[in-house]
Amino acid sequence: MVKPEQASAGPLQRIRVIDLTLVLSGPYGTQILGDLGAEVIKVEPLDGDNTRYLPPHFIGKDSAYYCSVNRNKKSVVLNYKTAEGRKLLEQMVKTADVFIENLKPDALARYGITPDRMRELNPRLVYCSISGFGQDGPDRLQPAYDMAVQALSGGMSLTGEEGHKPVRSGIPLADICAGMYAVIGILAALEERRNTGIGKLIDVAMLDCQIAMLSYQAAYYLASGRVPGPQGRGHESIPTYRAFTAGDGCDFVICANTDRMWRSLCDVIGKPELKNDPRLSDRTGRYAHRDEIWAALEAAFLSRPASAWVDEMVKAEIPVGTVNTLDRALNSAQVRHRGMVMTLQDENNRTLSVAGNPVKFPEFRRAPPERFPPRLGQHTREIIGKGLGVDDDTIERLFDAGVLSIEDPTNKEVLA
Repeated sequence: MVKPEQASAGPLQRIRVIDLTLVLSGPYGTQILGDLGAEVIKVEPLDGDNTRYLPPHFIGKDSAYYCSVNRNKKSVVLNYKTAEGRKLLEQMVKTADVFIENLKPDALARYGITPDRMRELNPRLVYCSISGFGQDGPDRLQPAYDMAVQALSGGMSLTGEEGHKPVRSGIPLADICAGMYAVIGILAALEERRNTGIGKLIDVAMLDCQIAMLSYQAAYYLASGRVPGPQGRGHESIPTYRAFTAGDGCDFVICANTDRMWRSLCDVIGKPELKNDPRLSDRTGRYAHRDEIWAALEAAFLSRPASAWVDEMVKAEIPVGTVNTLDRALNSAQVRHRGMVMTLQDENNRTLSVAGNPVKFPEFRRAPPERFPPRLGQHTREIIGKGLGVDDDTIERLFDAGVLSIEDPTNKEVLA
């Protein structure tokens, strides 16, 4: 049995990750691994992950964007384009469990950093690549960012109000989901390695992830041949799974997707005649008469404020929710109770509030200590010196030669 003091370090506490990812998809995934206790060593180029400098909000020199996906990591600045830098990277790989990168296919290969080479050095290594379109196929070398993938996947065509132009999702779905799928693949490969002793190669494409997430919408098209458009405020199949506007102008959603919930909804709005209408007694009938149902619900909901309707729906056990702005969502009692807004503090007493870790382990007596996102190269000396046994004189020479760094060489001064 794991002792409480051991458990507090997280279930992945014995896993070391070499992280060559930048921007969002990879860093989001490696942050999950770090949250779960893995030692994540973020290997950055001399000028750092370029999201460090992304406006408009900054904590010291580092952007809020960067800080949102890089907690619980260590930063090493290492120029792997040099022979000495590659040698140091290879030494790090020999001690690692996972190697993850999200660069364009073939970008690392030109420097001799390939899955075959890394796994030759460490047969137990799990090597994960995240890219826009995958490591093979006609579009493999095409550059990709989140919105382009949302558009190409068809997901963007489903987003927005009916009859209007498609819009991108308000959250970066393609990046976030690629990072999550990468973590799923890594954890599966680590489990298999327990039995085989051999690591796996994992190929995660942002486009693949978005196609997979089309789920029932893809199945509907493949079954019917009908191309759907923007889904607007409702659901393709369930007329009582939709957003409505209350009398105070506030929007809320109801998700009355069972017969019991439909009957309860009719009672809440004071329309028993709808509940007793044989045309509306099952899902098929309600779908066929959805325009009539929407008209009745829209008229009823204008009679009271959203909060009153939400209270009534909760009492009737109908899933419901106001359409919160971020200030309301991030300050809600439930979100705060669950620790989904966490405050980090660095050694200089700077604080930073970010979205929390949704994976909870109730049997742990205390959560792992959360570490502030690392400054550029903050752990270079620790990892290269103490970790790899490189002496101080050699480290200083590598600093002078531009192989290692501990500061931002571009000297971007940003006011907090």
